[in-house]
Amino acid sequence: MSCNGCRVLRKGCSDGCVLRQCLRWIESPDAQGHATVFVAKFFGRAGMMALISSVPESQRPALFQSLLYEACGRTINPVFGAVGLLCSGSWKHCQDAVETVLKGGLL
Repeated sequence: MSCNGCRVLRKGCSDGCVLRQCLRWIESPDAQGHATVFVAKFFGRAGMMALISSVPESQRPALFQSLLYEACGRTINPVFGAVGLLCSGSWKHCQDAVETVLKGGLL
């Protein structure tokens, strides 16, 4: 059975799927799909998969979470991204954007 990431990207899913383990920290199946689509649109599907595949399996969930926060941060603050929001004391905006994406909303 396809994981929620592969389902929304309409790609084949196997037992060794790199996306499946990346999405375990997101509880809702719909939220997993929304996050995958958002990150894939921002970094490109091939780019996202290459980034995820380039790190050890134990670090992949943290990488996916980092990619999601950076994509949201760059959408809000294109120049400085998530780090700029953190340094300027506006981290709540990034967290709110991630919650919006997970709920299927638009930024």
